[in-house]
Amino acid sequence: MNIREMRMRLGDTQSEFAARYQIPFRTVQNWETGVRKPPEYMVNLLEHRISEDLINRKTRVLPQYDPQKHDLPKRRDYIGAVSWLRAVRECIGQPVVFALDEALMCQGSFGGRNEEYLIWVYGADSVTRFNGVAVLGNQINPIDVRSKNGLSFTSFNRTLLDALANESILDMQGITEAVSRYYYAHGDSFAGIFVPPEYQKRFDRLAQDAIAYYEN
Repeated sequence: MNIREMRMRLGDTQSEFAARYQIPFRTVQNWETGVRKPPEYMVNLLEHRISEDLINRKTRVLPQYDPQKHDLPKRRDYIGAVSWLRAVRECIGQPVVFALDEALMCQGSFGGRNEEYLIWVYGADSVTRFNGVAVLGNQINPIDVRSKNGLSFTSFNRTLLDALANESILDMQGITEAVSRYYYAHGDSFAGIFVPPEYQKRFDRLAQDAIAYYEN
């Protein structure tokens, strides 16, 4: 698959594709017109990143309670989100990368809810044998993974993109609170946050809600 075919799969213009992957616009033009040939490692890297980005466009179905499945530890039985997530990970018994609200809890950007039911992860489909577990994807690029307190979780920017990709089925309180904290912690600025062109309008709305979050 060449660069133009990759870009067309995403539905991006050349400028949107360049902004998404932080490649100079002229370089993208030169690759597509044949003026220059992209390095093989770059082609492989882009194919991998695009496959991941397309995975995040899938519409997720929220898991419903199933009495035939196993139950995980309840949030209300633990003091602090980290202790609860450690118990959840131990109960699952296989590697997972926490995502969305659970990633924000790991980061310390969101306290969570006492009656937390959904648990978002990257991992094997087999983890859905537990009630409440929603798998965003089976694999994730290590560059988007952070570790702290013995837990693996998505980076802040990846967590934000996952939230924007799945906004239609999410309670956005967690990400709104986290983005608000980021804004005020960075001198009333969103500097350092990268948002692909397709999610820019969604982020602009979220940013306005985040700025007003603590005021309300």
